[in-house]
Formats: sequence, structure tokens, C-alpha cells
Amino acid sequence: MDREREMIMSTYIDSLTWPDAVERIMSWAKAREGRTVCLCNVHSVVTARSDLALREAINGCDIASPDGKPVAWLIGRRRKRSQARISGTELTYALCAEAARRDVAVAFYGSTDDTLAKLQEHLVRRFPGLTIVALISPPFRALSTEEDIEFRRRLNDSGAGIVFIGLGCPKQEVWMAANRDIVNSVTVGIGAAFEFIAGTVRRPPQWMQRAGLEWLGRLYAEPRRLWRRYLFTNCVFVGYLTHEFLSRKRHNIDP
Repeated sequence: MDREREMIMSTYIDSLTWPDAVERIMSWAKAREGRTVCLCNVHSVVTARSDLALREAINGCDIASPDGKPVAWLIGRRRKRSQARISGTELTYALCAEAARRDVAVAFYGSTDDTLAKLQEHLVRRFPGLTIVALISPPFRALSTEEDIEFRRRLNDSGAGIVFIGLGCPKQEVWMAANRDIVNSVTVGIGAAFEFIAGTVRRPPQWMQRAGLEWLGRLYAEPRRLWRRYLFTNCVFVGYLTHEFLSRKRHNIDP
């Protein structure tokens, strides 16, 4: 598969269109191929710089999409063309619509039983004909060997072509990489999209998403949990952009 990728900090992120991303994933899902799809925002690319397991998971995945306006903007800036942001919620909706149309079963792994029940209700109502064959809420702790084997067995036995993973970064990316050759499905790490789709956490409004300020809306909603993450990763990423801009200026390259 030909891939156009850009190195951002220490990770390779794909430059691709929405139709291309959806079609690649659906073709793998139809064949029940073990593939991994990582959605990469500022937090993940900054964290991957110091987290070797996360970096290897992203660089070894089959699609690393630009989730996050700044990441998409930087790719578009380098390639001198528009680069869409391919985010978890929208990608889930796009894949569920195609899965319903093409008769591909899906599964969800992560979050709580309550969130999974609400997520299932919403998606089945929104996409008539969608087949959800497994909803698994693993414990919020390290799994025993027996639990890990059982959950993977349930996913494989379910017949799902796509398994959406909501364990949060970097846990979900590392889990997908470790199970790429074990789980016979395309695994797509969508993190907080589980809660957004279920309605248990309110997503920031469209204007904030379009302006690249979704992080600010999430910080306002969950300040105690997210302030350290955004203070650190956003500052590091701004520093990275500034360094790249100045380096291109020094070498007379169009920034």
C-alpha cells in the first residue's frame, strides 16, 4: 500500500483523504485482516517523543491519521494542500455507515458498561442495519493473562470486521500493536469518542472544532483531569512549530 507520510516530532503521520481512509479500512474489515489505525493529535505525537512503546505503535500501524487540527494543519502546510482532520467521532460514524451498508459487523472494547449501552443505542438508531456483535468493558486495571486471552477470544469469535478501541492514549495504541497479529479485525483507537458518541461527555461545539480549539473546550469541561496534559503538550508542540518555522526561514524555505 502506497502511503504519503510526514514525520512530526518522532512519529510518521499519514496524509490522506476521508474517502481513502474509509475505503482502506473497509477493505481490510471485509477481509477480516488484522490491522491497526491510530488517530494522532498533539497529545499523542508529543507523548510519543518520550514513550517508546507509543512511538513504535504509531510508526508500525497501518494508518496514523491526523486527528487534531494542529497536526492536520502542519501536514497541509508542508504539502501545500488542504489536509482534513480525521477524528475519532467522525471516523466512527463514517465507518459505521459503511459497515451497515456493506454488512460488516463491528465491536467496541473499552469504557464502562453504561457508556457502551448508550453508545450501542445511539449507533443502532442512527445507522439502521448496523450489526454490533460485541461490547466489552475491560477492568480499569492490568488484565490477568486469563482475562486478556478471554477478551481476545470473544472479539475473534464475534466475527467483527472492525473493533473500536476506547482505552485512552497511550494504552489503546500499545494494546492494538500487541494484538495486531492476534485479533482478526481492524482495530481503530478512538479514545474519548466512546463518551462523545454515547453522550456521557459533551463534545465542544463545532466552531471550536473548526478553529482547532476543541482542546480548550475539553479543558473547560474537565479542568482537573486535563490541565497538566494540555499545558505540557501544547507548549511543547508550539515550541516545535516555532523551531520548524525559524529553521525554514533560515534556509530560505517557504514556511
